[in-house]
Amino acid sequence: MQLEDKMPADNAHTDLETPTITVYKKTGEGVNADEFTLDGKKVDQKSAAREEAERIYNQPFMDLLYQAQTVHRENFDPNQVQRSKLLSIKTGGCAEDCAYCSQSARNGSKLSASKLMEVQAVLAEAQKAKEGGASRYCMGAAWRSPKERDMAVLEAMVQGVKEMGMETCMTLGMLEDEQIHRLKDAGLDYYNHNIDTSERYYSEIITTRTFADRISTLNRVREAGIKVCAGGIVGMGEKQMDRIDMLLTLASLDEHPDSVPINMLIPMEDTPLAEVQKLDPIEFVRTIALARILMPRSHVRLSAGRTDMTDELQAMCFFAGANSIFVGDTLLTADNPDEDKDAVLFNKLGITAMAVGCDGKK
Repeated sequence: MQLEDKMPADNAHTDLETPTITVYKKTGEGVNADEFTLDGKKVDQKSAAREEAERIYNQPFMDLLYQAQTVHRENFDPNQVQRSKLLSIKTGGCAEDCAYCSQSARNGSKLSASKLMEVQAVLAEAQKAKEGGASRYCMGAAWRSPKERDMAVLEAMVQGVKEMGMETCMTLGMLEDEQIHRLKDAGLDYYNHNIDTSERYYSEIITTRTFADRISTLNRVREAGIKVCAGGIVGMGEKQMDRIDMLLTLASLDEHPDSVPINMLIPMEDTPLAEVQKLDPIEFVRTIALARILMPRSHVRLSAGRTDMTDELQAMCFFAGANSIFVGDTLLTADNPDEDKDAVLFNKLGITAMAVGCDGKK
């Protein structure tokens, strides 16, 4: 099965060429594409898509921003941003070896492991998030995958948040098919499972789970009728082409993810990436812009790393097509701007928050 995504054409005020990128159906084991057509010629899918995406990414910065903003305006209200709240419902002691994560038991982190939170404690935090203006509540657990003993509690959390009138999201690692359907039946709207980086660079970041494992989880979640939230992390020492390839992988899923979180690495003490060199902010904006152009109807989330971003950098990211953020002063174990600071920024920029049930799409 072949899917063709055409980039929305620029309006009459520009001569910039808008590319057509053809993407292909994936299987649980990864990419199964042989060729596609570019400029009337059949070419290797990967190399041609990379070439075109690299051209978009590296075009003059103002042209890139203009193209991304044009695509954004054709698909969304440019002055609305979706707000989510993320809570760590089980912290530390994770068996995975993700090089960026302070919750990994393999990284020598001093962070102590906690038990899964009680349902009422999670719902109390969800109520605070709703009162603070969040329209989606995301719950994350630090483990490889949930155990059978955890499922009833997780289902109760989803049901409780859903009854508050909020959208529900969870990130729990890999899931069995039965677990996916139980969460769906409980009312889960979104499942987050980031691919982290490109397939090439992936083994430099994590070895305890394969890239294909992640693609398989995303496909099975989508097939069960749960919306997919999938993005990655930049600034982990990867090359520019890795950032481009990561976005091409997401854009080549059976359907584009409903949400695409783009995280700027927050170097955490005692992790292998604690001393990694910071990514240039302009490169980060280019990544946001390419995500918007490749996935026009997805919510692109300006995710972790905002604490170290200036108002000007965040504003540039919104202009490049970001239209979702996490609110609250903590993201799992990392800092995040508090809600008062976000309110001031939104007021400066004339941005309003999307209401529950409103996706901001045209």
